[in-house]
Amino acid sequence: MAEKKLTIDFEALLKDINADFPVYQALDEDGKVVNKNLIPDLSDEELVELMTSMVWSRVLDQRSTALNRQGRLGFFAPTAGQEASQLASHFAFEKEDVLLPGYRDVPQLIKHGLPLAEAFLWSRGHVAGNNYAADLQALPPQIIIGAQYVQAAGVALALKKRNSKNVVFTYTGDGGSSQGDFYEAINFAGSYHANAVFYIQNNGFAISTPREKQSAAKTLAQKSVAAGIPGIQVDGMDPLAVYYVSKKAREWAANGNGPVLIETLTYRYGPHTLSGDDPTRYRTKELDNEWTKKDPLVRFRKYLTEKGLWSEEKEEQVIEATKEEIKQAVTDADRVPKQKVSDFLKNMYEVQPQNIKEQIEFYEAKESK
Repeated sequence: MAEKKLTIDFEALLKDINADFPVYQALDEDGKVVNKNLIPDLSDEELVELMTSMVWSRVLDQRSTALNRQGRLGFFAPTAGQEASQLASHFAFEKEDVLLPGYRDVPQLIKHGLPLAEAFLWSRGHVAGNNYAADLQALPPQIIIGAQYVQAAGVALALKKRNSKNVVFTYTGDGGSSQGDFYEAINFAGSYHANAVFYIQNNGFAISTPREKQSAAKTLAQKSVAAGIPGIQVDGMDPLAVYYVSKKAREWAANGNGPVLIETLTYRYGPHTLSGDDPTRYRTKELDNEWTKKDPLVRFRKYLTEKGLWSEEKEEQVIEATKEEIKQAVTDADRVPKQKVSDFLKNMYEVQPQNIKEQIEFYEAKESK
């Protein structure tokens, strides 16, 4: 029998690697249904609740930006444009599921149970913004790029060991998917079939570095292949598709099948953060205009209006209620006592050495004047 000769075709190999990662979409830019199979089984009340959350998030973004400019808020990463990616995904999870957010994922954290005033305190760098209630299944937003993925893998394994039907869900950006922590986490969680759903919110830029210069991979979802876990790409400006895919991923992970990696194709309309970034230096008006046409609020608004579930009057009510909520939260945050140097020193050690005790006494004397 003649020996079969194997040939190497690198182009064919690359083609195989890049195959089978379609973009899942339920609604087009005009709010019309393009895939009935991806329309989730949500009641009219739930659809309105989701839209309300998304409008709330857009107002929170606008008011937080204004508060930052006024010096009344500290660190802030704009979220406008990512409402479907963030709030529609969160809508698919349960209160008992564990959320590990990145610094842009404060809206999900608030909807998961963190009081808005405490979120503002976190932004200001106040320790009270990290003192979570015992029943809040979440960790504070991670500043280190991608580090929440590693934490999520550990929490997911703990849930697995406890035979829990709950899951951990976490988010990073396209830049985070280039970090070592990203690969280590999905590999670890995949190896142990841990209860996790990982999100890559691909908003096109890691600060100013465009997605195409970060990786030669055709999609970021396909990075799941190396970890042996399912990866899926979804239109991140489509709330119904994001919810549907998230719900299915949660069910998969909760049933002991292991983690899922979801790439949401989305866009941030504002800068990376309000700490000096200027997106006009690396993004064109044409690109901004292209994504403005895909606005998740506009798309969902058209869909719900067509169903008779939404109106301009209803949206205005949500906007005004959100402004009042934010106003009260700022007032509550302002009432929290300012942090003192002596407090920082007291928090440094459980048992204070002599030199720290001396410094505490020194600063307490100054602070009492």
